[in-house]
Amino acid sequence: MANSDRNQVIVLAVIEGSMTVSEAAIRFNVSRRWIHTLLSRYRTGGLSALEPGSRAPKTSPHATAPQLRDRVLQLRTNLKLDGLDAGAESIHDRLTLEVDTPPSVSTIWRILRTAGLVTPQPQKRPRSSWIRFEAPAPNGCWQSDMTHWHLTGDTGVEIITWLDDHSRMVLHLSAHPAVTANIVTDTFLATTKAHGLPASTLTDNGMIFTTRFARGKGGPNHFEHVIASYGITQKNGHPGHPQTQGKIERFHQTLKKWLAARPAADTLDALQDQLNTFQHVYNHERPHRSLARRTPAATYAALPKTGPTIELLKRHWRVRHDTVDKAGLITLRWAGRLRHLAIGRAHTGHAILLLIAANDTIVIDHTTGEIIAEHSLNPNRDYHPKKQQKPLPKEGLSPRKTRDTCERCPDTSHRRGDRI
Repeated sequence: MANSDRNQVIVLAVIEGSMTVSEAAIRFNVSRRWIHTLLSRYRTGGLSALEPGSRAPKTSPHATAPQLRDRVLQLRTNLKLDGLDAGAESIHDRLTLEVDTPPSVSTIWRILRTAGLVTPQPQKRPRSSWIRFEAPAPNGCWQSDMTHWHLTGDTGVEIITWLDDHSRMVLHLSAHPAVTANIVTDTFLATTKAHGLPASTLTDNGMIFTTRFARGKGGPNHFEHVIASYGITQKNGHPGHPQTQGKIERFHQTLKKWLAARPAADTLDALQDQLNTFQHVYNHERPHRSLARRTPAATYAALPKTGPTIELLKRHWRVRHDTVDKAGLITLRWAGRLRHLAIGRAHTGHAILLLIAANDTIVIDHTTGEIIAEHSLNPNRDYHPKKQQKPLPKEGLSPRKTRDTCERCPDTSHRRGDRI
């Protein structure tokens, strides 16, 4: 018997059945005090007052303040209108900047659920079970892909992205009428000048990235030749399995959601302005779930960058490409400080290949392949002159040397015309 029905039977047995309170207490196995309480409720509110009351406390000092609840719902609306993620964690990130003690992520989720803004999906696989694969350091791997977009008037354009696999930082984002193999190479080289060389690249099997499925026609394309010359490992996903490039696929979803929340650009330049704005928001303002709520830019700067390596003289050398500046120098961040390496004004503007192993460097002219400088890095110095290269012995040197040809000899007993 339900509690409400039981309470009614007790009251009616006393009032209409002429049963005493003591008899009812024995008959229904309850206390006399409880029967007097039921009779008092009945006289005040009738049978409806006999329904069980709520057991919730009359006050809840730890409940979220109404103003804070309203702010949670307002942030949810603002983020949705701005085309950004509007989940409980994203709202929590914003509240952390506004109040000293924001509600927890679970509390924010319950507020959204109570307002009917989210639907529980217990059937979904928990994120804790996901297995993530990422490069161990910045520049360990760059992912790239292109995606389609439209200007006003339904004019189709294409957007290419270079994304760091470790930090998810967007290193390059640009719009073009169509992305070609030359644009892939040009954007890659421009990105390397700003961020250094990656150890590897990961793309799909589009012809702009690789010709490995071209049935042997034409050989490797320009992009493949370029990264091979830099010692960069090229990786391509399995055909029909875009999950291999999941990070950049997910990034393009976020990008398109953000663009769709704004008026369509009418020119390519206007679209590029939008892309520049989004790149800043994504890299510096938007905390990322997979980065422990850090921004991609902060994660990219947290560890030293890696890069391609080659084996030379039984040592592994890091590879870097640079251009000699007007002062005949190149700069290198080594041991936590910026170092200036002397190359020579004669090489101003020349593209060079810099090899670094421990504190030794070799500088090679990228055009001629000639070694033009070597350095031994000193952690206590910022400026490093190049090592004096020993001249090769001259051919046909006469066995008779005069004093003029022995100026560097420590033996001062030589005289002009003496045999040595």
